[in-house]
Amino acid sequence: MTFIRFLWNGLVRYALKFGVIGLAGYFIDVVVFNALRLGVSGTGHFFQSPIGAKIVSVTVATLLTWFGNRYWTFREHRRKNFLLELFEFSAVAIGGLGIGLLCLWISHYVLGFTSLLADNISTNIIGLVLGTAFRFLLYRFWVYGHHRKDGLATRTRKAEAAALTIFETEDVASETAETATARTLFPPAQREP
Repeated sequence: MTFIRFLWNGLVRYALKFGVIGLAGYFIDVVVFNALRLGVSGTGHFFQSPIGAKIVSVTVATLLTWFGNRYWTFREHRRKNFLLELFEFSAVAIGGLGIGLLCLWISHYVLGFTSLLADNISTNIIGLVLGTAFRFLLYRFWVYGHHRKDGLATRTRKAEAAALTIFETEDVASETAETATARTLFPPAQREP
């Protein structure tokens, strides 16, 4: 039972939430990628190419998934220094983007699969699976890891420990005052056996 609880609290619960946010990010990524590839923003520029479109679509999806992961998936581990958190989150996302781009580059330029369908399969299926596993592990254990000193859960534990220490100190002080009062009112010689 403890192992199942560990799996649920340690990975599965986060993986399910990460999956929901990831699906929303995936949808945004695919829509923006295909809109740019089909020329919605004009034709003949870098952002219509497979690589340019993927860079833009992943950037938009990354910002949106950062908000979702920060305030829902890993909310108890979000960090006080949100700029550092966003920087680290983005660094991991760039790693995931690199995985997706590598799959797209190999498919499009090395293997010669140049259709829109082939581009989508290589980047939005193969690259997505590999990149998602990479991002989840690094988000869970590095960006939002329990070891972070400025994480919300750590700050809450420290505040609770400080409050408990103050409460225990007040109890000890109260006992000491009561003992001193009893000794003053009833010196040891006057106490009954």
